[in-house]
Amino acid sequence: MAEIGIRTRMLVKDIMSSPVFTLDEDATVNEVAQLMEEHELGCIIVASKEGKPVGIVTERDLVKRVLAKNARASKLSAKEVMTSPLSTVDPDETLNDAAKRMRDLKIRRLGVMYKGNLVGIISSKDILAVTPELIEIMQEKAKIDGRPLIEEVAEYTPKAGYCDHCGLWSDDLGEVEGSFLCEECKGEFEA
Repeated sequence: MAEIGIRTRMLVKDIMSSPVFTLDEDATVNEVAQLMEEHELGCIIVASKEGKPVGIVTERDLVKRVLAKNARASKLSAKEVMTSPLSTVDPDETLNDAAKRMRDLKIRRLGVMYKGNLVGIISSKDILAVTPELIEIMQEKAKIDGRPLIEEVAEYTPKAGYCDHCGLWSDDLGEVEGSFLCEECKGEFEA
């Protein structure tokens, strides 16, 4: 009997959106905005005549390159306002790697490419949507492994600051009835 394998890492392909809405690079900005509104999208991928992704038009692009410049959307093409080149990620990369790439590039979306074809899109919003579940899984794993949880570690971490009673600096404040006290004051209080 074959064993059932459980992946310990979540991958881009697990949460990416697919299929991706694309428009030709010669489409007007009006067409881009209408497609975004019709399908409640935050971006549209711009494709070349050959159908290859060449860029992305985001809500931010529309604000910066059309609205802020009081340009006529019907006179501009997607190619003129898109961000190019399209930053991409492999579907088998981890969410951690994708999030780091977004952070490093200061972007919110990555096209997902497989064998030279656009197969999906992943956004920072997609990653944030699964983060609470990932934290719960990590906490359950820590319990199983017998390691302290983040909350338990925080309870035992010494707190540095000024004593609420004597006002002197301490690297090891302790909480006593809602006040943070140094070791000396804690001793006096308990005596």
